[in-house]
Amino acid sequence: MEPVRGGFAPAQPTTRLGRQALAFVFWTLLALSYTLSAGLSSISEGHPPGWARVLVWNLSNFWLWMALVPLVAWLGRRGADGGWRRFCAVHVPAGLVVALLHMLVQLSLFWFVCGPGRMPVHTLGSYVAMEFAYSYHLAVLTYWIILVVLRGLESRRRLRDEQLRSAQLQTQLAQAQLQALRMQLQPHFLFNTLNAISALALADPLQARLMIARLSDLLRLTLEERHAAEIPLAREMEFLRCYLEIQQVRFQDRLDTRLDVAQDTLRAAVPSMILQPLVENALRHGLLAKPEPGTLHIASRRDGDLLHLRIDDDGLGLPPDGPLEGLGLGNTRARLAVLFGAAASLELNRRAEGGTRVELRLPFREHAA
Repeated sequence: MEPVRGGFAPAQPTTRLGRQALAFVFWTLLALSYTLSAGLSSISEGHPPGWARVLVWNLSNFWLWMALVPLVAWLGRRGADGGWRRFCAVHVPAGLVVALLHMLVQLSLFWFVCGPGRMPVHTLGSYVAMEFAYSYHLAVLTYWIILVVLRGLESRRRLRDEQLRSAQLQTQLAQAQLQALRMQLQPHFLFNTLNAISALALADPLQARLMIARLSDLLRLTLEERHAAEIPLAREMEFLRCYLEIQQVRFQDRLDTRLDVAQDTLRAAVPSMILQPLVENALRHGLLAKPEPGTLHIASRRDGDLLHLRIDDDGLGLPPDGPLEGLGLGNTRARLAVLFGAAASLELNRRAEGGTRVELRLPFREHAA
């Protein structure tokens, strides 16, 4: 048997049977309600209620309409496209024919089950002639009521499907945008690291080989998470440690790094490779040009429904005219906007004691394993 996409095949007959049972219960309750109303009306007027005849009349009426609903729904779909002219061309004659069919079948059933009773007629033809005006008018009116209700339900279903399709397209677009942004970031990072290795290849081959080994570990982590838009903060920190080990080879004793990650934030979901470009900015623009040793401090904490990530450096600080929005910062802002909209923020500020502080705030939620 060929598998069914998006679900299990056995669930469809069960769902259809449930809908049919629900429809049967609905039309039966409607018939019983009308029967009770008609019987109580007769009693209030001083006449015998005739429960059996009233019940047969209403059950035959509503059960026949229940059987005709699929036909009315099919006619509704046939007349839905093409404007009001086609709608009227389909449903005016269809309504008259379906109503006539319903009336003739119902009156015939009632006649053969209950007989004339105390009615002043003795044949089916005379009974149909007597009831024609009232029953046919009621049947035509019922056809149009059912048609309007079915078209309303169909419009509601189409609107819901369109909203679902729109949401799926937006999700796919966001995923494509995130993938494109990551594809921009990874070659940029790789290019910078290979440049550093190239610079050390002649001056210090041992350190160059060490950087290549660290780069291999880093690429392995990157490939393992290449399809993930979000990863746990613990995994992001593992990636960042590998990156900092590469930079430690470059900076030697000139770089001191501290990671201060709160335990309750390790399972927080964060965009993959969200910290690396910010740390790279701090190293390149803050600490690399600094003649004396520098310190890089990375911290995380939870504040209610928000996750705070902070990167501090004691480097040269921001330029007087503000930070330059290069690939790293621009890429990070774009990814946050796609994933979180206005719920996330990225701020760069000068530290009072010198250097730069980068603060990243995003909604806190645990990563689904």
